[in-house]
Amino acid sequence: MSTLTKEIQDSISPNKAVEMLKEGNQRFLDKNVQDRDLHIQVQNTSDGQFPYAVVLSCIDSRVPVELVFDQGVGDIFSARVAGNIINEDILGSIEYACGVAGSKAILVLGHTKCGAVTSACKGVELGNITALLSKVKPAIANVQERDGEVEVEEVTKANVHQSINEIREKSSILADLETEGKIKIVGAVYHVEDGRVTYL
Repeated sequence: MSTLTKEIQDSISPNKAVEMLKEGNQRFLDKNVQDRDLHIQVQNTSDGQFPYAVVLSCIDSRVPVELVFDQGVGDIFSARVAGNIINEDILGSIEYACGVAGSKAILVLGHTKCGAVTSACKGVELGNITALLSKVKPAIANVQERDGEVEVEEVTKANVHQSINEIREKSSILADLETEGKIKIVGAVYHVEDGRVTYL
């Protein structure tokens, strides 16, 4: 697999960028990951980077983004925060990825058995975790209003949708890029049980 260049990045459409992530996860599932020399990729990216996508995911150690999407050095941006929530710093990072560095897709990736979502559903309060978990509460309310009860995996999906909505509402830069067809914003859930990524 060759290192991404500006020319290759420019040639990738937003739809193709999402497809490349899907193909990478399928290779991961099939135990058919691409043979790459990571040291060569380190050298090749030392003067610049041209990632084709940015993935916002949870900090969970069971969701190593580059591995589960079979990506190499310089292929994707990885923004990680417990519960894959949106805050000012995460939003600024994604704006940099797409608005400055030219990435074509944003994937908001939740995952099953998420500790942050579970803790939010249980009303856990502890130090700075309290403020972080409060950002999951709209997703909990959404599920409760719709289903009458709170089921963690449903809240996980609702939380992905919540983050996508916040990206569009709180970033005119990203909303405009999406409207202009220059980027695509999608959501998905990673299954810690078997490594699958299912798209919402």
